[in-house]
Amino acid sequence: MASSIDASTSGAGGVITTADNTGILQLKSGGTTIATISSTGITTQVGSPAFSAYQGSAQTLSTSTTTKITFDTEEFDTNSNFASSRFTPTVTGYYQVTGGIQVNATACVISLFLYKNGSLYKFLVTSNNSNLSGAYGTSLVYLNGSTDYVEIYASVSVGQALNVNGTASSYFNGAMIRSA
Repeated sequence: MASSIDASTSGAGGVITTADNTGILQLKSGGTTIATISSTGITTQVGSPAFSAYQGSAQTLSTSTTTKITFDTEEFDTNSNFASSRFTPTVTGYYQVTGGIQVNATACVISLFLYKNGSLYKFLVTSNNSNLSGAYGTSLVYLNGSTDYVEIYASVSVGQALNVNGTASSYFNGAMIRSA
């Protein structure tokens, strides 16, 4: 058990407090723990969506065509906001999103893009190297918590199949950094 402060619709003045001697404080709203404060820091319990997905089956990119990357295997999705290779969080805030792809080639140009609401939002990276096999990038993006969504797109200079190697090859993940 922990000491708690609960903003509730019942109780004296709408606030219910409980006390113990653990040195841990829980902040609650309507009986649901929002954050726990202890000697090791603050842990939020709800409201901070995060997801991680990767490509579990092959996808081929056509030459010089910007293509939505398919991420068909979820590692986790804390708030059920990831579906159809798209992240649509239901909590307004600032999100750090990361994407990466790896191709079955050692000599091509790979461009990686973050799309927001179906349009180019950030040009994450272009890699051009004779020893190249992948491109990886990250961006901070504001999402309104209702209609905003993000996806990863890519293009290659020559048609290539993406490597499928579980979590290490082609992935898309993100987490809420702070509320708006």
